[in-house]
Amino acid sequence: MTATTGSRRVLLAAPRGYCAGVDRAVIAVEKALEQYGAPIYVRHEIVHNKYVVQTLERKGAVFVERTEEVPEGAIVMFSAHGVAPTVHEEAERGKLATIDATCPLVTKVHKEAIRYANDDFDILLIGHEGHEEVIGTSGEAPDHITLVDGPEDVDKVEVRDPSKVVWLSQTTLSVDETMETVDALKTKFPGLVSPPSDDICYATQNRQLAVKQMGAESELVIVVGSRNSSNSVRLVEVAKLAGAKDAHLVDYASEIDEAWLEGVTTVGVTSGASVPDVLVEEVLEYLAQRGFADVEIVKAAEESITFSLPKELRRDLRAEAAALLEGSRVGK
Repeated sequence: MTATTGSRRVLLAAPRGYCAGVDRAVIAVEKALEQYGAPIYVRHEIVHNKYVVQTLERKGAVFVERTEEVPEGAIVMFSAHGVAPTVHEEAERGKLATIDATCPLVTKVHKEAIRYANDDFDILLIGHEGHEEVIGTSGEAPDHITLVDGPEDVDKVEVRDPSKVVWLSQTTLSVDETMETVDALKTKFPGLVSPPSDDICYATQNRQLAVKQMGAESELVIVVGSRNSSNSVRLVEVAKLAGAKDAHLVDYASEIDEAWLEGVTTVGVTSGASVPDVLVEEVLEYLAQRGFADVEIVKAAEESITFSLPKELRRDLRAEAAALLEGSRVGK
């Protein structure tokens, strides 16, 4: 690299990292472990971040993919991404005490799906096939929901009545990509109804806005986040569209390739909504050791939203689980 140390800088996105829903979910697992002791079972990763999951595992959380993997009479927590009603039914059949850590903004989309289904609308859910949030939302009204995975899916969408069709979306998508899909749907269905408020969450929008602002000035953008994190993956895409010559997703600073820094004078740094700031600090330290010690904050928005912890944490769930299990034995 030929640039002098003084000409190298880091643009650090604000806001970045934990959103209110992720913070709530992670604290919920920690509180459950404190109150009820290990193990606390969690259906699917509580949030999509490798470091967070591994840290909670060391404290006694056990992550499972299926409700049937949880022993009868245990406590199971549902992840921030939400689950379908069938999962609640599985937990009830398994005599499990449950804690619902679904992000309130995802819950809002679930309620919208239920309401529009009750009004007999066809619901076009914009999202990525197989994502846990999409599976959960679709499960609220499976007979009414059609998944639309991007603008290229629009041509094959069919509805019963074009005058009774509404769109909803996964909360972690790219704002621009979602609106491109919405515009294509409106061209095909002029009577398409929009949800009462944007489904893409405030945190996703704010993080993308910050990346847009710094992307044009950055030759390289490093996004800290896991590869199964939809909002983190979208940040890489947004950075490139905003003008960054290069952008990469890393879980840890150790994954950065020094070759990415060759000829670079400005590096943009941000992180997905499920990433603790300790991982960003490690990236900043890595860059500082290589001459990128000048850090400028790129502030796109203020965030002050907080969510209360799941109400189930105010109850004696171990006793409830034991009672459920005893009741099932008495009934046999």
